[in-house]
Amino acid sequence: MNFAYTIVYVADVAASLAFFDRAFGLKPRFLHESGAYGEVETGAGGATLAFVDHATARDSVQHDYVAADASPVPLGMEIGFTVADVAAAFERAVAAGAHPLAAPTVKPWGQTVAYVRCPDGALVELCTSMG
Repeated sequence: MNFAYTIVYVADVAASLAFFDRAFGLKPRFLHESGAYGEVETGAGGATLAFVDHATARDSVQHDYVAADASPVPLGMEIGFTVADVAAAFERAVAAGAHPLAAPTVKPWGQTVAYVRCPDGALVELCTSMG
């Protein structure tokens, strides 16, 4: 089995693609003509970060779920990005409209970590590489 993709369920796919470009520099790779599905370039060795609108997601899952943007607190999962300069990445994300949750902090194991919440509700970790 191989990890292939993560899909974030959002209200507005095009808006999420634009935000991830402004906040994290991840360029849109694909947006379906319906606007219901889109992907960003991740540079992650083939793993895809995608976004799908709530109507399409609920139709596919055939169940309701907690929409991240409707939850007053972040959901118990995150998208993680490794960056060389966590402080700069954190400031860029906040300037683009992310809500700051945890400013850059050096953890006891030496890794620098910060957290933001995107306008679409997604929780994002920005951190230095462990390797």
